[in-house]
Amino acid sequence: MSPRSASVNEELRRRSRERLLQAAVELVGERGFEATTLGNIADRAGSARGLVSYYFPGKRQLVQSAVHRLMHRTLEEALEREPRTEDGRERLARAIDAILGLARDRPVLMRQHMAGLLQAEGFVQCPEQRRLSELLSDTVGRCGSRDVAADYPMLRALLMGAVFAALVPGVPMPVPVLRAELFKRYRLDWELGMPPGTEPSAGTCETDLSRFFATDDRPE
Repeated sequence: MSPRSASVNEELRRRSRERLLQAAVELVGERGFEATTLGNIADRAGSARGLVSYYFPGKRQLVQSAVHRLMHRTLEEALEREPRTEDGRERLARAIDAILGLARDRPVLMRQHMAGLLQAEGFVQCPEQRRLSELLSDTVGRCGSRDVAADYPMLRALLMGAVFAALVPGVPMPVPVLRAELFKRYRLDWELGMPPGTEPSAGTCETDLSRFFATDDRPE
């Protein structure tokens, strides 16, 4: 058997990483961060346990990258859904609804994510986080910002604050109330985006996450 080409090896590594990201999101959403081990994640992904440390320095970094992947793909899907639009206000409304929707539909996962951001390492600088940043920055620019470098961090901070407020144990704020405040700040009409009650999932947590993690089969 001839040795695999560099491109085939790279594709196999990509698939392995994607499977680990998906497994991390699924397991932390089901069990929580502390009850999920790297061995659990490797087993769910069908990967050798040594591969986890090859791609990620630790569990916290793996989970942050996995959640950032889910966030940026959820945001990407919301921005590009039909009818597609270039209207900046509609796109900003969709972005707000996408992030708040994750807090509503995946509270365990997003609560663990927010807690992880408060750890010493803070944000994990990874491809998934950078893509999320690019999408939100582009959204701010399309909405008419004259200073994206200043306005993007503010949008990010407001979204993080809203997610945190929606997930505080014992005193959570309703997502529609948080949405109303964000829409008021950005002068967005309530009918833009996906108003509460019109979501396809009707507020339920979708279990099949495969479309967010590109593990499509390609010729090896």
